[in-house]
Formats: sequence, C-alpha cells, structure tokens
Amino acid sequence: MDGQLTEVCCPEHSSTEWKTLLEDVRQDVAALRARVDHLERENLGLRQQAGYWQSRHRDAVRRIGELEQQVEHLQGEKRQLQADLFGRRSETTPLKDRSNHLDDPQDDTREPARKRGQQAGNPAPKRRDYSSLPIREVFVDLPHEQCVCPDCGQPLRLRSDTEDSEQIEIDVCAHRRVIHRRRYERTCACQGNRTLTAPSVPKLIPKGLYGTSIWVEILLDKFFGFRPTERFLASWRLEDLDLAAGTVNDGLQRLEILLRPIYEAIKQRNPQGDLHLADETRWRVFVVQEGKQGYGWWLWVLSAPDTVVYVLDASRSHAVPEGHYRAESRGVLVVDRYSAYKAMIWVKDGMIVLAFCWSHVRRDFIRVGKGWPELKTWALEWLRRIRVLYQLNHRRLETENGSAAFGETDGCLRQAVAEMKMQRETELARTDLATPCRKVLESLAAHWEGLTLFVDDPRIPMDNNTSERRARGPAVARKNFYGSGSLWSGQLAAAVFSIFATLALSGLNPRKWLMWYFEHCAAAGGKVPGDIQRFLPWNLSQEKKNALGGPGPKEGDDTS
Repeated sequence: MDGQLTEVCCPEHSSTEWKTLLEDVRQDVAALRARVDHLERENLGLRQQAGYWQSRHRDAVRRIGELEQQVEHLQGEKRQLQADLFGRRSETTPLKDRSNHLDDPQDDTREPARKRGQQAGNPAPKRRDYSSLPIREVFVDLPHEQCVCPDCGQPLRLRSDTEDSEQIEIDVCAHRRVIHRRRYERTCACQGNRTLTAPSVPKLIPKGLYGTSIWVEILLDKFFGFRPTERFLASWRLEDLDLAAGTVNDGLQRLEILLRPIYEAIKQRNPQGDLHLADETRWRVFVVQEGKQGYGWWLWVLSAPDTVVYVLDASRSHAVPEGHYRAESRGVLVVDRYSAYKAMIWVKDGMIVLAFCWSHVRRDFIRVGKGWPELKTWALEWLRRIRVLYQLNHRRLETENGSAAFGETDGCLRQAVAEMKMQRETELARTDLATPCRKVLESLAAHWEGLTLFVDDPRIPMDNNTSERRARGPAVARKNFYGSGSLWSGQLAAAVFSIFATLALSGLNPRKWLMWYFEHCAAAGGKVPGDIQRFLPWNLSQEKKNALGGPGPKEGDDTS
C-alpha cells in the first residue's frame, strides 16, 4: 500500500520536501495504528471489567433482595414471639365468638361490649340451695328497757311467733380433742387384770398429735386451693393454730404412702376405654438424677372418660405415654401436634389414632396475622372458616343423634370441611403464596386426617382444651411445690392431683372422700386398708355417691 501510494502520488522528479512530508505521513499512520491497537485492547479490558461488575451488581441486588426477605421474615418471627410472650395465652372465649384474637375491622358478627353483671331481659340466676347446712338458731330480744309501751310505759307481752330471716356464716375453729378413755374394774373374783380400759381412738399417723381433719385440710389447701405450705400455716396462726412446718412435711411424706395405692389403681384404669386426651406441662424437681442435667421435669395429664392421671417424669419423650398406654389400649387420643405422641409405637401400629387440636391450628394463623401485618387479611379469612366449623359442630352436638336436625347440621359441617380442604389445595397450588402462609397450610394438610376425626365421631372434641384446663391449676401453682427438693413431694402432688380430678368426674366432694378414706386408714393402724377397691369412685354404689357428693370441684364447660 505504501509503495502504491508513493508511485501514484509522487511526481517523477520528487523533491526532498515531498519525501520528508511523505515520511512524516507514514510515521503518523504507524502511530495512529498503534494507538488504535492500544485502544482496542483497552476497550476489550474495560468490556470484560464491565461484564464482571455487572454480574457482581446482579449478585448484590439478588443478595439484597434475599436479605430483605430474611429481615422481613425475622421481623415477623419477632412479632410472633412478642405476641406469644406478652399476648393472651388462654383459649377461653365465649361460645358465640370462636373467631380470633386479631382486630378485624370488617367483622360485624361480634356483639358490642356489654356491662358486667346481670343483663336486662335475661332470667335471673337461681338461688343457691343451702338447706344442707346445719342450723344454729339465734333469738334476738328487745333490750330490757325497751320492753315497755313507748306511749304509756306498760310492759310488753312476749308473743309465740317470730319474724325470721337467714344469714350464711362460716366458723373455722381449731380445737384440742381431749380423749378420756373410760376405765372399768372387775366386780368378780375371776383371774386376770382387774382393770379394763376402753380402746384407743384410731390415729391416721400413729403417735401423731395432729388429727385426720388437720391432714385433710392441709391436702385441700395445698393441692386443691394451690396455696404454699407456709402461706396456709400463716393463715392458721391467725386462728391460734401454730403448726410446725417440719412436722407437716414429715406427715405429708407419710400420706404419700397411704394415697399411692389409690393413685396406682387410677393409673391402671386410665388406659381403658376408646377416647383419651393428653397434654404435658413443665415441672421442676430439685433432685440429682444420674444421666440428667438440670432439674426440668414434666407433668403429663392423661384423661379418660372416668379417670384423670397426672404422671411426673424426668422425660418428655414418647416413652412416657407409650409406657402408660399399654398394648391392649385402643381408640382415639386427642393431643396437640407434639411429635412425641406421633412417635408412640401404638400410634405407628395403628392401635391408637391421634386426633389433633384445632385450637393449635388457630394459633398458627393468629401468629401469621400478628407477625406479618400484610398477611392479616389472609389470616382472618382462615380464622373465620375455623370459627364456622366450631359453630356448626356445636349446633350438631345440641341435636339428638339420628334425628332430622342432626342430619341437616351434620351435612352442613361436612360441606364446610370439604370447602376448607378445597381452599387449602387451591392456595397451596399458587406459586406466589407467601412463605409463612405456605408453612401453615402445609402443616394443616399434614395433620388433616387427625383434625377431621370429629366429623365422623361427634364424641371426639375439636380441641384439647379440656387437658389444658386440667393442667392449668398445677401449672399456675407449680412453684408452690418446688421447695422440698425431694422426689416424693412431686409424686405426692401427682397422686393428689389425679385423685381430685377423678373425684370431680364422679361428682364427689374431695373433703368427704378424704375423711372417709383416712378414717379407714386410721382404723387399720395408720396403714392402707386391706381392700382399696371399695374406695375407688367407679366402684361406689349410688347410695355412697350420694353420701359423698355435694358441692365440690366442677369441670369447665366443653369448648368444642
């Protein structure tokens, strides 16, 4: 190219100036080409760097999005934990409103707030019947100076009739029971001791100073009223009765031995039947156990139609309910979704079927609504569906099984359950469903079979609230039983809780039953009577139940 350019452009007789100019042009072209090569290489490097940083930017944007989602999720979990820690924990709500504890501005089904007390238009509650109480008559007289006519001063004559009224009083009076054993002397000449003495009065604790009534009141105060020992002893001091705490502690240990056979009999009967409920709550036993760290134990509440058993165990594993429900156990066990129940060998083999609690399902949706405000509307819609199930099932239970009304309400319930299942599957099929919503619905699907057992068997409750109510008293007062630091005290608590709850199912008064049982223990020399079957609530005759009945602990209303 350079040669051609020279031949064409250069005249035949070129001068030195033209040659110099041509050489300069060549040098400039070479420099420009070198510059172009350099710029091309630099441009290639910059393009490569631009691609690298663009990819890094895309990674950063994606990472920021993931972190934002993570922050949003953690904030939702934080709101959930705050609601669990500081929010309302009880499932107690009126039957008319089983919906939720979330504020629903579109909910027009809730009744306006009303004043406490008797409501206008409602029938007044029935007067309580106190006719069983003993009567102490008191006659009130006019003062002596007023027993004259206020006008003339003539004395008044006492009439035979009176103006009567009643007042309920209570008189708690500790007293010393001084026992005088009569002594007799022979009047004959027969051989043997000349003097005979009446037999000793039976004592619940041999050689003990405190009578049976004292120990009954101690058990009632501690395990029925849930008062700490020191507190009710301080209250008794106001009645001039000063009991030694150490003596009370020693006596309770002796009572545990007397009550143990009754507890074992209740525990033996409890697995029978085809409908059971179970729950567990934290407990503390300050004893050192080999292979266990800490003092955290568990109090299990296992209910049957006519018995309730509290089992104190160091473990929360499936071994506890699995060991309680034997191989011959059958039927349905109503529980929450705790995995220990699912791991029971009897459940895996199909001998026991688990029915799950709708109250815990409700809590899942409430947690989503409180944790993620943008999902509150979604949560409220599901809570309304659950409320409808409760209402329909409640209406079904109010009708007689087999009647036309029962068939109608049963059909409506089954339709509502089918619609809820369809709604669940529709939402799970959505790709844009929020993660918290998907987790709740997946859990609902996983437990669906156990959640819907109540549809085919109306005896099965929709929730496990009965077990939670039975665990509430011990759970609230459990710190009252920590002080002794001994295993026997925890076992005594479990035994007495079981006895009181079982007596409540039979409508028996625990004070009357304890007095009856302890009197026979005292007659046996402070030992367990030979035949305990006669003292078990399910073996009592109707006449004995009437004698031991009366006001006592009442089971709460069924919320199903």
